[in-house]
Amino acid sequence: MSSQNSNGVLPSTQALLAEVERGFSASTQRLCDFLRIPSVSTDPKFDAETRRCADWLVAELTALGFKAEAAKTIGQPMVVAHHPGVGPDAAKRPRILYYGHYDVQPADPLELWNSPPFEPVLVDGPRGKRVVARGAVDDKGQVMGIVEALRAWHATAGGPPCPVTLMIEGEEESGSKSLEPFMHEAKARLAADVCVVSDTGMWDIATPAITTRLRGLVYMEVTVHGPTRDLHSGMYGGAVPNPINVLSKIISELHDGERRVTIPGFYDGVGELPAQTKAQWESLGFNDGEFLGDIGLKEGFGERGRSTLERTWSRPTCDVNGIFGGYTGKGAKTVIAAHATAKISFRLVSKQDPAKIAKAFEQFVNSRLPAGCRAEFESHGANSAIEVSESSRFLAAADRGLRAVFGKAPLLIGTGGSIPAVGSIQRILGMDSLLVGFGLDDDCVHSPNEKFELECYRNAIRSHAAMLGEFAQMTR
Repeated sequence: MSSQNSNGVLPSTQALLAEVERGFSASTQRLCDFLRIPSVSTDPKFDAETRRCADWLVAELTALGFKAEAAKTIGQPMVVAHHPGVGPDAAKRPRILYYGHYDVQPADPLELWNSPPFEPVLVDGPRGKRVVARGAVDDKGQVMGIVEALRAWHATAGGPPCPVTLMIEGEEESGSKSLEPFMHEAKARLAADVCVVSDTGMWDIATPAITTRLRGLVYMEVTVHGPTRDLHSGMYGGAVPNPINVLSKIISELHDGERRVTIPGFYDGVGELPAQTKAQWESLGFNDGEFLGDIGLKEGFGERGRSTLERTWSRPTCDVNGIFGGYTGKGAKTVIAAHATAKISFRLVSKQDPAKIAKAFEQFVNSRLPAGCRAEFESHGANSAIEVSESSRFLAAADRGLRAVFGKAPLLIGTGGSIPAVGSIQRILGMDSLLVGFGLDDDCVHSPNEKFELECYRNAIRSHAAMLGEFAQMTR
C-alpha cells in the first residue's frame, strides 16, 4: 500500500502498524484518561462531566491537526472534527465519516463492580491484559481505536490520506435526541462517501467481522384502560372486563404455534437469506450449547425451522419487555385494576417499514378490545433495519485492511441489536455505513465490570489505520 503526497510516498501498512506498536503504551494511557471522565448522559448530575469529556476529545483531535469543536446541540455537545487529508491527491480520494459516542451507561449497581467504574484498571485475563471500566468497550475504547489510528497517520504522514470527518455524540445511551436535528443542521459539513462505525463486535478475539445486517426496532408501550377506578374483585369480578386479563390475552395471540408473529402484514418485505450467506453462517461452527449455557438454558426457542443465528441476525421478532398493572406489593389485595400496561419491542429486518409495523400493532390491539375498554399507545422509538451490500467497494477495502492485520478474511455477520444512528445517517446524510467493531461477547456491555481486551484495542487501532490506507487507494 502506498500513495503520493507532496513529500513523497505515504507510509506502508507495515510502517503504520509499527508506529501503532511503538505508541501502544501511550495509547492505553490515553484510553484510561478518557475512561476516567464519568460521561453518563442519562443522569443530569453528570452533565458537566459529559461536557468535559467532549472537550477532552476535541483537544486530542486538535493536537492531531483536525479542526475540531464541541458543537452546541439541544442536549450534550456533538464533537465534530475535520481534516482535509494530506497530499495533492487527497481531495480525489473518498471522504470518510467516522461515527461513535463518548457517553456511557450508568455504572449501577456499584456494589457488583470489582473496582470503581470510573477508575480504570488493567487486570489479567485468560487472553492477556484487559482494561476494566465503564465505557471500556461501549464505546470509548472503540472510539479511541479510531483516534489512535489517526494518531499513527499523523505521526508517519502528517495526517490522514483522505478527507476525514468525525461525528462523536454524547447522547447515544440516552436516546440521541440531538443527533437527527444536528445532522439536518450540519448536513453539508458532514458530507462523505461512507460512514465507518465501530460500535459492534468480532466473531472471536482472533477473527474480525464486518456487520452487514443490523436489525431495526419499533418499541411501543400499550395501556389498556377499563373501569374508571380499581374495583373489589369480589363485588365486580366476572361482571366487568379486567384490563390485565384483556391485555394478557392479546399478548398471547401475538404468536402462532410456529412462533411466528401474527400481526397482519408483519412479514411484508422479509425475504429469505441468500444461499451463499446462509452457507457461510452454517460454516461458522456456532455452538448453541455455549451460547445458551452461559445464560442457564439448554435449548433454543423461537421461530420454528430457523437456526439461532438466523433468529437473531435475519428474522424479525416480537417480545414483551415489561408488563404491569393492579396490585404488585407484598401480600394480597383483591382488586380488578383500572388499567394494565405492557412494553413491547419489535426487532425488524430487511425492508420492514417501522411506521407500518407500529400502525398494524395498534390495529391488532384495538380489534381485540372488548366493549368498555380502550387502548392508549406511546412510541419509544422506531428505526429501520440496515443491510450493507456485500458487493460494496468500501466493504472490499475494509476487507483488505482487516486481512492485512489479522491474516485472515473477516466474517460477514449480522447482529440482533440496533444502532439507530446508522439508519439516521443513511436517511439524512444519504450514505451507507461500514460496521467494523472489536468487542467480544463477554465484554459485559452495560453491566458491572465492563472490559476491553487490550489485544482487541490494539487490533482496533491497527485495523482502522490499515483500512484508511485501503480507502486511500480508491477514487471518489
